[in-house]
Amino acid sequence: MRTYRTRQSGFTLVEILIVVIILGILAAIVIPQFTNASEDARQSSVTSQLQTLRSQVELFKLQHRERYPTTDLVVTSAWDWTKLTGKTDEDGVAGGNFGPYLQQVPINPLNNLSTVESVATDPTPGTTTSTAGFVFSQATGKTYAVSNAGVVTAD
Repeated sequence: MRTYRTRQSGFTLVEILIVVIILGILAAIVIPQFTNASEDARQSSVTSQLQTLRSQVELFKLQHRERYPTTDLVVTSAWDWTKLTGKTDEDGVAGGNFGPYLQQVPINPLNNLSTVESVATDPTPGTTTSTAGFVFSQATGKTYAVSNAGVVTAD
């Protein structure tokens, strides 16, 4: 009489542990790469947004007798997004033939704010400023983004 050995298929505990350890090592290598990628994407987005915002503010200024999109078109006044998102005349009054320059109010991807703080001189990149989304320099007319920690970005 013959005896047949039944073959059992499957993985041993040691083989499963080796696979789990290898997957853990790969995850430890890959996950930080995704974290850096999302931060890089936010920074790239804010750079692009600032370029668009700056060019549209310059176009507004050209069409409105060298005045900025502020409440009374004076550089030291409060920022007025409606002047950039709506149609205005040469004097900045709603309903004219100029604009809109932006489809919607931009939101800073670094801190999710759209408020603008107007300052007398250019802020130094890397310094802490305020809790606004953007900083507008009255001296140069340049707009800067603010990070979540309130630090002005270089671009």
